[in-house]
Parts: sequence; structure tokens; C-alpha cells
Amino acid sequence: MKKLALLFLTIVSVSACFSPVVYLQNKGHYPVDVFYDTQRPDRPFDPLQDLEVKGEVPLTSRQSGNERMLSRGNDAQQKELMLSRLTLQAKKLGADALVSVRYTYYTSMTDNGYVMTGVAVKYKQEHEARQ
Repeated sequence: MKKLALLFLTIVSVSACFSPVVYLQNKGHYPVDVFYDTQRPDRPFDPLQDLEVKGEVPLTSRQSGNERMLSRGNDAQQKELMLSRLTLQAKKLGADALVSVRYTYYTSMTDNGYVMTGVAVKYKQEHEARQ
């Protein structure tokens, strides 16, 4: 019993040294501001260009088993990568923000397909907004 208690205390104390990895934060650090399709910036803006990132990734072993679908969609790390790619495209256009960001996916027998879209926008200058 003492060995079990000692093992338990050792595991608890060692695991307390590590913090969990979180791939998708509520407020990521992106090169432009990000607003999802239900949000709007509080500043006026001009649209620059519609942007899109799409592709397919194979199902993982966790998503299917015994010829059955166990889970669908992309994981948080994959979504973070998609949003990073979209924001980099917006930054290359000279955008200040990405608005109307929307993520959709589909699942086939072998793959997860995804599409992430948004609109690159440039904030209006203070004097332009008043005119």
C-alpha cells in the first residue's frame, strides 16, 4: 500500500510540472485582426479581397475504426494552421484585418475536407471615416 501511495504522489508531483499544450487560443497572435462571421470590427473598413484556404487531409486512426466513423472534422491544430495561412495571405495584401471568417468541412470514407474563407480588409483612416 505504501508503494502505491508513493507512486501516486510521484506521478502527481511530476505531472504538476507540466502544463497542457493548447493549440487553439481564444485570442491567437496573428499578423492581422481576426473577426469571425458573427463578429464585426468597431472601425470602418474597405474590403480588399475574398480569401480561401481549402484542402483535404486523411482520416486519423482515432476518427475511424471497424469501418465506422468515430469523429469528424479537423482538430484544433489543423484549424489553427488554416487560420494562420489565411491571415498571412491577408497580410501580404496589406490588410489590417480578416473579417467574416468561416470554417466548413466535409468527411468522406478516407478524408476530411475543409474550406476556410474570409475577407481581407483595410481600416479606413480617421479622417476618411468622418467624411
